[in-house]
Amino acid sequence: MSKVEIILGNNIDKMKLMQDESVDLVVTSPPYDDLRNYDETLNWNFDVFKRVADELYRVMKKGGVIVWVVADKTKNGSESGTSFRQALYFQEIGFNIHDTMIYKKLNYVPLTHNRYEQEFEYMFCFSKGKPKTFNPIKIPCKYAGQETWGNSSFYKTDSDELTNVGKKKINDEKIKGNIFEYRTGSVTGSGKFKHPAMFPLELAKDQVKSWSNPGDIVMDPFCGSGTVGVACRELERDFIGIEIDEKYHKMATERIYLDF
Repeated sequence: MSKVEIILGNNIDKMKLMQDESVDLVVTSPPYDDLRNYDETLNWNFDVFKRVADELYRVMKKGGVIVWVVADKTKNGSESGTSFRQALYFQEIGFNIHDTMIYKKLNYVPLTHNRYEQEFEYMFCFSKGKPKTFNPIKIPCKYAGQETWGNSSFYKTDSDELTNVGKKKINDEKIKGNIFEYRTGSVTGSGKFKHPAMFPLELAKDQVKSWSNPGDIVMDPFCGSGTVGVACRELERDFIGIEIDEKYHKMATERIYLDF
């Protein structure tokens, strides 16, 4: 059975107590600018973010991955761009921006803006060097088993020339694209947990499966309602969650153990 530790306190202080290079994977969703105050416990700005990122770099194992689910607030008609600043800072301190994934909400809420409705958030995947684990989710190929036309050209080389791949049989499966779609909110069964910013359990499970193996240590330094912990218990990963708000710490603890 997986080990679970849910820590109450400031994540910077608590990570300082952890050993160097002790975490295999982080799946987390930090505060989005200042959109919520989380019961007045939130002390969040770019300087605080940098301290969190620095500690994350220290505790991540070589080849470890951080999945950073984030979006930006809109103020005075402009998105803040904080998510991009964060991504570039992770790169500055030594992480690779391994993939910029998209979390698309199938049942997004129309907000009647004078622009197209916001239906996605970023899932930045940062790696400390080359990822040591990748268990890709695969999907069926639409034309599995069929053969391409002979002497077809599919893509360009660095010299901008089309590459001829010849006749080829299409595989049964292919690696899923990096736009992941989920239904959100009470339709996913999360409605009984009163947290203002829960992401879908299936999102957590997909990312945990992709970048870790059973027995690995997965951390969520913004534990919230404990979604990543539930995924880890189900998938037999050890879990460390850190949450500063007593109410959500209690919620996460109850939820993780309630489901098992």
